[in-house]
Amino acid sequence: MKKLYYVVIFALAVSVMSACQGLPRFNDTRPNFLIIITDDQRYDTMEYMPNTQELIFDQGVTFSKGYVTTPFCCPSRASILTGMYAHNHWVHVNEDPLEFGTMVEDIQRNGYYTGLVGKYLNSWKGDARPEYDFWVSFWGGTLKSYYDPDLNVNGTWSKHTGYSTYLFRDFGLEFLDQASQQSKPFLLVYAPNAPHAPFTPAEEDTALLTDLVPYRPASFNEADIEDKPASISNMAPLTEKDITSIDNTRRRQILTLMALDRTIPDIINKLKETGELDNTVIIFISDNGKHWGEHRLDSKSTAYEESVKVPFAIRYPVLVPTPYVDDRIVANIDIAPTLYELSETRIPDSVDGRSLVNMLQGGADWRDHILLEAWPDRGAWSAIHTGEYIYIETENDLSEFYDLNLDPFELDNAISDPQYQETIATLQQYLQAERQPRTSQP
Repeated sequence: MKKLYYVVIFALAVSVMSACQGLPRFNDTRPNFLIIITDDQRYDTMEYMPNTQELIFDQGVTFSKGYVTTPFCCPSRASILTGMYAHNHWVHVNEDPLEFGTMVEDIQRNGYYTGLVGKYLNSWKGDARPEYDFWVSFWGGTLKSYYDPDLNVNGTWSKHTGYSTYLFRDFGLEFLDQASQQSKPFLLVYAPNAPHAPFTPAEEDTALLTDLVPYRPASFNEADIEDKPASISNMAPLTEKDITSIDNTRRRQILTLMALDRTIPDIINKLKETGELDNTVIIFISDNGKHWGEHRLDSKSTAYEESVKVPFAIRYPVLVPTPYVDDRIVANIDIAPTLYELSETRIPDSVDGRSLVNMLQGGADWRDHILLEAWPDRGAWSAIHTGEYIYIETENDLSEFYDLNLDPFELDNAISDPQYQETIATLQQYLQAERQPRTSQP
């Protein structure tokens, strides 16, 4: 009877704790994970997201040299989920399916409550996936409209009334409420569609930024592009119509980011309410950038900074008790191994990235270059980026080399400059080694 009495008392205590704060975590002290992935956000747009800057970037480590290894939506997101280069997970373009396992599958099996809210992969039809305990997504990679989207919520398709950014916020909060009722840590991939096309502002923002100063860097509508590969050097100068369209796209993208920024405090406050904020690794990254007229371009999937460099930050007081900026070269492929290590899940041999944990703990050993690669319609290219230099090879076309300290806008291709030939030779060797496949096509 005495033993039964203690069992009943313990059960009542668990019930009370569950009602007040969610199920206790007992001895599972592993951190939660919140990965925020924006869509086509450039690295130089954080000034329009002051809440996100204050609550995430200014509370952790900001990577000033954060890159995506393939600057295209589906390949980049596949690299985030696997830690693999695109030439190893074989998602080269948006239409390619991902047929390798992901960190979410492994971490779920290792005891995490998992969720996805927003965009998954362009090649996925939007149906719920078993490795996610909570699922809210849409078909493919682009919503037809930011308003009243068709969403798959935990296996059921229906139209949802409202602005997508706010809808995703509400579903994110719902996930966090449900996660607080679990006796396990959580992993949430939170992937709003902003600022991707059709970059529809929220109704309350449509009249804002009408006086936005035009963006005109030195590379805008570049006059001399003869030293670029033919896919670019054959392009005509931007017309006034082109420029007006680019300026309009820029403004509308920024407006969608402003709406997204208003939702971030709600997510942070929910983590506070559930007592999980400081035990949650929050990662903010974009899947790629987008050109706003540089080198006559309005696209992505190039090796230039506007396409491959993204906002990238981690907030986790346990590893980053004091905010700082790190200028070492990091990439989207480093997210998966970081989560593997912190969740105490075995890192698969297929992973190309490196865990950021040792770096965040003060370790000095880190890479001095990263591979970038893409298979766009205008020709496949691959590159080695060191943070200081970038060497680019375009298939059956001209190679490029830029000293980013002296030429940050990548205006003058220095591929034939005598002073760089030794450096170029070294980067060529790196490129030859890095782009060798380690997997077979599924």
